[in-house]
Amino acid sequence: MDWFTYSDESIDGKSKTKAYALFESSFIESIEVGTTKGLQQIHGYLFGGLYDFAGQIRQKNISKGGFQFASSRFLGDTLIQIEAMPEASFDEIVTKYVEMNIAHPFMEGNGRSTRIWLDLILKKHLKKCVDWSKIGKNDYMNAMVKSSVNNSSLKRLLKNALTTEINSREMFMKGIDYSYYYEEN
Repeated sequence: MDWFTYSDESIDGKSKTKAYALFESSFIESIEVGTTKGLQQIHGYLFGGLYDFAGQIRQKNISKGGFQFASSRFLGDTLIQIEAMPEASFDEIVTKYVEMNIAHPFMEGNGRSTRIWLDLILKKHLKKCVDWSKIGKNDYMNAMVKSSVNNSSLKRLLKNALTTEINSREMFMKGIDYSYYYEEN
């Protein structure tokens, strides 16, 4: 895609190549869906060999755009609480996704890992996934920023982009392209 500007040699380019490979790998079948360990497995797969903290829960406090993510001091307890959240309905799944985003358990690569994590939860419980190409970057980013206070915009965006094409290679690859596009500055 012409709007995708990462070089293949950059960390993002290399992790994107790994993200594509995830769909074809048998590893994707072994990921614990909806758990912190599962998210760590995804993060470790995407960023292993690229970041020395790949798959590891952060030990430092981080913020973005003035928003302070979950305190590293309480992050372990926070992740246990998030993991215990129900995921039987669309609303419960998105609420859990929002809470994991607020936790932001890794130093880098949270969004890319957590979007795959979300799709695996949706696939397991609802037999659906998100067609990320139907969600504009600004709409998504604005909804994510607001989601810590009110997640209705995010729920609307995601619900309108759901598809039953859960085993489609093209859908997965397109999702990876958009996921990385969202992270570009």
